[in-house]
Amino acid sequence: MSTEILFQIQLVLGHVAWLLCFGAYIWPWLRSKDGPAAQRAIATLHSFRFFGLVFILPGVVSPNLPASFATLAAYGDFATGVLAMLALFAVRMRPLFWLFVVAFNVVGTIDLIVDYYQAIQADLPAHAGLLGATYAIPVIYVPLLMITHVVAFYFLLRPRQGLARAITNEATAP
Repeated sequence: MSTEILFQIQLVLGHVAWLLCFGAYIWPWLRSKDGPAAQRAIATLHSFRFFGLVFILPGVVSPNLPASFATLAAYGDFATGVLAMLALFAVRMRPLFWLFVVAFNVVGTIDLIVDYYQAIQADLPAHAGLLGATYAIPVIYVPLLMITHVVAFYFLLRPRQGLARAITNEATAP
């Protein structure tokens, strides 16, 4: 089987496995939490995205890994991780917390979409071996990141605990 087919199968199955796990265990738990607690849990996961800098670490990935993919993936993950950490630091200052929650989800989602696009442009699936030790990131970690971004936006936009309502309620609370 070709490298491209193996990578694509693993990428798809990474999404399937995380969706099954998420549906059985994580989703029920997150839904039982209030908006800020659910967003804190998601921000905690995304705070580890500083690890994406490994894409530009010499000796971990092949020097032939396309820079168009590696550089954007590394710094997009880093920015998302820092914004997620800032959200966690600001949890007691709710307007600032919500600002960072929106920011890390917007930046993180755009980063993953751009990474998917750049990977396709660079024909990364056919050359997945260039990822070296980072191979597991797109097939195991990225699917969970994308799923949690979607869930974070769902929690932000649903009427019951949407961002505007949460900020308004907390701003008017005694």
